[in-house]
Amino acid sequence: MHFKKISIEFDGEWILRHRLSKKLPINTFIDLINDRFNGETEVLYTSFTDCEVAVKVPNISKEDIAYAVEKILSENFDIENDEIINLSIGDFFEDSIEKEESIIEKKKPVIVESKNAIRPMALDKIEDLIGADDFKVLIREIVTIAPGIIRHNTFEAFAFQNYLFSINDGCGFTTYLSLFAELLEELKLFKFRNRQKVVEVKLPPQGNDRVDPFAGVMNCFQSHTNNKGMLISIDISEWMTKITEKQFRDFLLYLEDYTNDNVIIFRIPFVEKDVLSDINTALQDILFVREVSFPPLGMEELTECAERFLTKMGFTANNDVWDVFHARVMEEKSDGRFYGINTVNKIVREMIYRKQLSDAQNDRDNSIIRKEDILSLSQSYSNNSVNGMDLLDDMIGMEQIKHSVEEIIAHIKFSRRIPNISYPCIHMRFVGSPGTGKTTVARIIGKILKENGVLRNGNFFEYSGRDFCGRYVGETAPKTAEMCRDAYGSVLFIDEAYSLYRNENNTNDFGQEALDTLISEMENHRDDFVVIMAGYTDEMNELMKGNNGLASRMPYVIEFPNYTREQLCQIYFKMLGNSFEYDEDFQSAVTEYFNSISDETLSAKDFSNARFVRNLFERTCAKASMRMQLSGINKLTLTVDDFKLASTERAFQALVAKKSRITIGF
Repeated sequence: MHFKKISIEFDGEWILRHRLSKKLPINTFIDLINDRFNGETEVLYTSFTDCEVAVKVPNISKEDIAYAVEKILSENFDIENDEIINLSIGDFFEDSIEKEESIIEKKKPVIVESKNAIRPMALDKIEDLIGADDFKVLIREIVTIAPGIIRHNTFEAFAFQNYLFSINDGCGFTTYLSLFAELLEELKLFKFRNRQKVVEVKLPPQGNDRVDPFAGVMNCFQSHTNNKGMLISIDISEWMTKITEKQFRDFLLYLEDYTNDNVIIFRIPFVEKDVLSDINTALQDILFVREVSFPPLGMEELTECAERFLTKMGFTANNDVWDVFHARVMEEKSDGRFYGINTVNKIVREMIYRKQLSDAQNDRDNSIIRKEDILSLSQSYSNNSVNGMDLLDDMIGMEQIKHSVEEIIAHIKFSRRIPNISYPCIHMRFVGSPGTGKTTVARIIGKILKENGVLRNGNFFEYSGRDFCGRYVGETAPKTAEMCRDAYGSVLFIDEAYSLYRNENNTNDFGQEALDTLISEMENHRDDFVVIMAGYTDEMNELMKGNNGLASRMPYVIEFPNYTREQLCQIYFKMLGNSFEYDEDFQSAVTEYFNSISDETLSAKDFSNARFVRNLFERTCAKASMRMQLSGINKLTLTVDDFKLASTERAFQALVAKKSRITIGF
């Protein structure tokens, strides 16, 4: 049977513009030709550059084939004639090919390679990453330029480029390095000469002159064969403010000798764009450096990471499971030490463990995680239907606080009903001593505001003032902005907020930078989240006076008085609840103890109120547990002796009035 051969060559620049498409133009053309001739085609070859293809088709007239090709091109490709270098159609036999007749010719060089071009596997892995938009732009650029580098043998110009990655801990830095190395190797742009392709080192802070902080990096080069063929990451975080110093610049001059034979990536934490640019400018005095920024992932992106990891582990989750997951993420973030994907994967492993424990206890075995399986994952997640005001009612000594909250809610709702005015600031100040319920009330207020349609989420994010400060210049503002972004639609609670304040005796630039960013966020998102700052009354007043515009943006002030003796005693017995048994003698001893707390203690600024009660309660339970363990008794009963042993410990005995210590009555 006779066949015809179609040879078509496209303009190289046009092919490069489509190189990142899901399917390359040549492959699309092959599929369309195959459909046109009912699957009776055969691909003879494609070029390495994906610019040329030859296809064997059934024997019909060259005019009909030319018409079919023209129709395919016009209907399926955005292409002009000058983007086709050559289209030829000729007779094809099993043993020979007759001379082809050129239908379209352009005076451009013809490129023919012997190997088929393959889309790098690393490219698909990188495109599948969550976030990392700057990194993906860089990778696409490298993939696009790679054929030209190979064709013109300009590897030295490519190798001359170094990189500055701005990325936080736990955000996948090692993964990005590995994929980068994999891509360069697949594209044949770089040859790794060692089994260990990627090396990560961190410069220690500037210290003793006898110790060279750059010795580790220098040894890294010297310990590898020929000092070539590495992708080496150098963490320069500790030197971000010292890049222009002679010692560091001498180090850059040392690196210059190795840049052509190695890929060098400098690493710093995620910082403001202008700070990143300044650091890059200083580096570029000696080296050519490309900056790449990796913003921290938001809650939606972290959830997607968790879903992927869960699938990888062979599990799925019901939709309501993610409410518990979000609550746990907030808890992990609340201490200011959150490690991105690493922390997410840790939480997912905990979810799987708790699910399998639930299955074992309930004689089940499946891979679907339910909310009921993992409720213990988060201490802050509330799975009950009690409304916010009822929760306030259940708290001891909160009558005036509840009244203040009701007034605030009424004012906010009324203000939002008035047309043609901007929403009022709804940020608040909680002032009072420790342990007076500020954190608990702030959490409940988030729930109340959501129930009343003021907040869309009503979640609770708790931090101390110092959590907003970064370790390095330029890190504080994006860190603060990220923490605010997480809290959009919810409550951002800042305990000891006054620790951010800079006065004449405290040159705390990072704290002031955090405050400036907070004030900006509070104004720009005044209707979408609530910032509650909490602390001692005097210190909070000083904070407001020392920062223009802060007090006006926090119009609501709620004062939390110290608890009375009677209220402290009520809190203690409420903690006991129905979990323990005790007799009247125990009750009398506890009551007399709280009645004996001195006035000096109750009025002291640092008295921890309910926190003090909880500590006493926990010590009493510890004494009872030890007694029951030693005696072999399983019944949970508290005795006067348990309380006596706990309350006479130094931390608790010192708070009781001296005249009453002997007459506590055991």
